[in-house]
Amino acid sequence: MTALAPRPEPAPLPSPYPLIDHLPAVFAEDRFAQRFTAAFDDVLASLINPIDCIGAYVDPLLAPPGFVRWLAGWFGVLLDEQWPLRAQRAVVSEAVDLFRMRGTMAGLRRHLAVVVDGEVAITESGGTSVSTRPRPDPPTDVEHWVRVQVRPSHPGAVSEGALEAVIRAAKPVHVLHSLEVIA
Repeated sequence: MTALAPRPEPAPLPSPYPLIDHLPAVFAEDRFAQRFTAAFDDVLASLINPIDCIGAYVDPLLAPPGFVRWLAGWFGVLLDEQWPLRAQRAVVSEAVDLFRMRGTMAGLRRHLAVVVDGEVAITESGGTSVSTRPRPDPPTDVEHWVRVQVRPSHPGAVSEGALEAVIRAAKPVHVLHSLEVIA
């Protein structure tokens, strides 16, 4: 049995703002001052470098994978861990537009198109109802429904439970729905 070689430690990131540069010139040539400030530079670099790259952290298309889930919390978006990272990034980056269209069939189509890598077919009852009262209860004399058929490009890549959650969140509340995932 061969032993694995230990992984080398990553080289510390250099500080973009060395402290020695901010001291009076008389200390620039002092070896003790250089070593003393370099110790602080090593510690501060791990704090300063991410702050300098904050734009990449808050961009869902560039952020590290673990940070994408944190960004989703900013927008109140629930992500399924089974979704591919591409779909998670797309949902977070389009969250504002998806929320703007929430409750409409166009919003449901767009949300499913972002999440599902494959074909999505939506059939709806197409009816509307009116009321003379403000904020009435959902109508009981008319049945509104939507049927969603999904044919993912990679079977098993999208969970049925996650699709159900997307449909419930994106469709109008009073509309009944059914989902069929075709392998």
